[in-house]
Amino acid sequence: MRLATITVFDAGITELQARQQRMQEAQQRLTSGKRVEMASDDPTGAARAERALSAIGRVDANQRALEASRNGMTLAEGALGDANEILQQIRETLVSAGNGTYSDSERNGLANKIEGLRAQLLSIANRADGSGGYLFSGQGAGNPPFLDTATGVVYSGSSGQIQTGNLDNFPLTVDGRQTWEQARSGNGSFVTSALPNSITGGPAKSWIDSGRVIDPAALTGDSYKISISGTGPTATYTVTDTTSGGVVKSGTYVPGKTLDFDGMSMTLQGVAADGDEFQVQPATNTLKVFDVLDGAVADLRKTNRTGTEIVQSNVLALRDLDASMANLQNVRSQVGERLNNLDGTETRLAALKQYNEAEKSAAEDLDMTRAISDFQNQQTGYEAALKAYATVQRMSLFNYLNN
Repeated sequence: MRLATITVFDAGITELQARQQRMQEAQQRLTSGKRVEMASDDPTGAARAERALSAIGRVDANQRALEASRNGMTLAEGALGDANEILQQIRETLVSAGNGTYSDSERNGLANKIEGLRAQLLSIANRADGSGGYLFSGQGAGNPPFLDTATGVVYSGSSGQIQTGNLDNFPLTVDGRQTWEQARSGNGSFVTSALPNSITGGPAKSWIDSGRVIDPAALTGDSYKISISGTGPTATYTVTDTTSGGVVKSGTYVPGKTLDFDGMSMTLQGVAADGDEFQVQPATNTLKVFDVLDGAVADLRKTNRTGTEIVQSNVLALRDLDASMANLQNVRSQVGERLNNLDGTETRLAALKQYNEAEKSAAEDLDMTRAISDFQNQQTGYEAALKAYATVQRMSLFNYLNN
């Protein structure tokens, strides 16, 4: 078979160009540090890297949402801590108000103090989250969620929480209604209160404490009325189940003696008057912090109250305030638990991101040691091809003829 000189030259040039192209590609991979720069380089590796990149994007979005949730929960936890400190000051003030030697003007001064603390508490309940919303707005509100009206504080937010909407659904707000308006009334199981004297229509001469549960299994959830008949040593009491209409218990009234029935225990104090009445009702989740404070202030501003009235109102105010504080503490513990969960989730997301970054690197990154060796081989081959072509180029009949 005869080969023309031009054919030999063209074959050499083609091989030189191919070798130069491969050397250029090796150099480009070394420069970029990537084994897969286009999907055509390695379709399987490119798909693997794309899946890892998508997972990293989801993790980044989750981390941003987590940070937003952490900021909100941290601010809410701090707000609840501030609220607890203010409520503790109010409690100390109410304890002082129970001093029998205080005059009406002194109690009025304590009422002014509580009103000032109430204003601070309201500002905490309306505290902003720093991003245009409010910490206790529930599912969101463009205005402060708690409005101070002539009839008391009204919650204008929506129950629930705003969440980030991603897979983990991190909370951004706290349910304001649950926090400030859904404390368990009374002692948590039942509520005691004094009724007007059934004969005189005035306040009772005796008073009742907040009571306690002695047998949870015996609780009925019914409502009761305690009625006093007679005065002095001949006074008696009768406990009536107003739900079923039956008499539960009766006996001689003895001041300071506990009265136990249907799993409940309570104490009546003071010199009872004929017609004094008290009621016991099931507890509900409807106790509002600001209503408790407004009621306490209103009682402190009343003048010419008897010692029994002062003691009774103070006992019930402290009871309701303690219940409100317990509810705030419960919500604060829930917020703290959410922060703990966020810390755990952050660790998990960091590990997931690290794994996907390693997966992406394994799919598309270059093995530098191997790549350098490959480039050197390509370079050596190209130089050898150049030398070979230069030699072949001089081996022409025309070169001999010219000589």
